[in-house]
Amino acid sequence: MSDTARWVAVHRSTESGRADALFRDPLAEVLAAERGQAILSAAPRSMRNGWWIVARTRVIDDSIAAAIAAGCDLVLNLAAGLDTRPYRMALPEGLRWVEADLPELIAEKERLLDAERPVCDLRRYAVDLADPVARREFLDAVLAGASKALVLTEGLLVYLAPDEVAGLSASFHRPEIRWWVLDLMSQALVTVMRSRSGAMLDNAPLRFGPANGVGYFEELGWTVDSTDSLFHAAARFHRLPWFKRPFAYFPEPDPRGPGSVPWGGVVSLSR
Repeated sequence: MSDTARWVAVHRSTESGRADALFRDPLAEVLAAERGQAILSAAPRSMRNGWWIVARTRVIDDSIAAAIAAGCDLVLNLAAGLDTRPYRMALPEGLRWVEADLPELIAEKERLLDAERPVCDLRRYAVDLADPVARREFLDAVLAGASKALVLTEGLLVYLAPDEVAGLSASFHRPEIRWWVLDLMSQALVTVMRSRSGAMLDNAPLRFGPANGVGYFEELGWTVDSTDSLFHAAARFHRLPWFKRPFAYFPEPDPRGPGSVPWGGVVSLSR
């Protein structure tokens, strides 16, 4: 998973170097380091253009900004990886931002960013989110005092089994949590990504792609506020490779299925 985080950071760094960058992340290059560049160079050719990662980053940025405008008082970034939003986004100084991830990754990130200062109230926690007891104790601690929290699980759910996703969902059924922002793939897109990644994702295989798409979360008690296809978002942002652009004129597939149709996007849920 740390390799995946570095790979994502490489694409954030590349986007930041563009004159028309959708976001600026001056720390991404430091976090990606040589290991991130090596991972990208070894990736199959079809995986080297990170247009969907760039689009996902911008769409989630916009979702967070909208929640803050609506009164969000805590952003809880689970499996935060090498994300740098608390350093690069225009956030209220008093906003509470919590990152959680495995101890090794948290330690590495703190070492690399030791000299940097976030723009908001940032706290990091080393916690195994797969452990239901540890997760509950962590949520009890960090949600204290919050009334409109946003939970972000960027790049996480696709690596989990359906029962693990359902367990996460149940743990978010708390009065302090108002929004859940996540990225989602259909079954068909998970299959496509598996076939194109070669050995790249051997240590972190893709698993979660519900047959009914966002309907999976509606059955768990969530309201779908918005869905944004990453393919169409990338076209909107002028980031699609030229040979894919004609397909952007077709309507976005139904995010509620069927799972046989490739679809991937950012989903904003509320309770």
